[in-house]
Amino acid sequence: MSEYWLLPPLLGGIGVALIAGPLGALMVWRRLAYFGDTLSHSGLLGVTLALALHVNITLGVCAIALLVAALLLKLQARIQVASDTLLGILSHTLLAIGLLALAALEEVRVDVLGFLYGDILTVSWQDVVVIYLGGIVVLGLLTRVWQSLLRITVHAELAQVEGVAIAKVQAVYTCLLAIVVAVAIKIVGVLLITALLIIPAASARPWAQSPEQMAVFASLFGAIAVAMGLAASNFWDVPAGPAMVVVAAGILVLTVISRSTK
Repeated sequence: MSEYWLLPPLLGGIGVALIAGPLGALMVWRRLAYFGDTLSHSGLLGVTLALALHVNITLGVCAIALLVAALLLKLQARIQVASDTLLGILSHTLLAIGLLALAALEEVRVDVLGFLYGDILTVSWQDVVVIYLGGIVVLGLLTRVWQSLLRITVHAELAQVEGVAIAKVQAVYTCLLAIVVAVAIKIVGVLLITALLIIPAASARPWAQSPEQMAVFASLFGAIAVAMGLAASNFWDVPAGPAMVVVAAGILVLTVISRSTK
């Protein structure tokens, strides 16, 4: 019973991992790692906005993430710069703006490291309920656009000819990704969210026989990383967020080695 207090963080972290699995799999297929990084780094600016306006932090992060996605689409059409370069510029600029804005909020005392690297140990039962209810909504919506997203990933032009509303489907995916980023900030922090999305999906890729299998394996590997990272944090007194990412990276190494030996 002495470890009962770890149950809400464990369940919350596993919930985020289960949701992040399918979204991360799509991110890997579509080579959107930089895009996820940009959304996550904009999360700090969303946190600052929420604190300044005294609104829910998750709503603030979601709002900024959606604005950043819209800004990216506009800039790509107007600026003759490679997408990865533009994403890199936006990612680091938004993170810097977020840090400066937090520093300017003198009346608000903020644990910056908590937002950067996460603080899963502060997850409450109320957070767990929000994560799982939100997860049901996110996965439900993702299921509805799953096949369309796969078609766009394989061949965007052909998908458009077949009647797929590309802009609408991509907007839905961006919204879902923004929600997960907003929720995951409390678990692994702004700097490590993309790792939780990408690394389990990369671990699942060598073993998956279908997109659906890859999504399931990514969720499973993410949940294992959360559980083992939290255990390592409790046993060795190390930061939980980075510990989860290191465990996820270890799983990736093991899956690659085990697959290459077959």
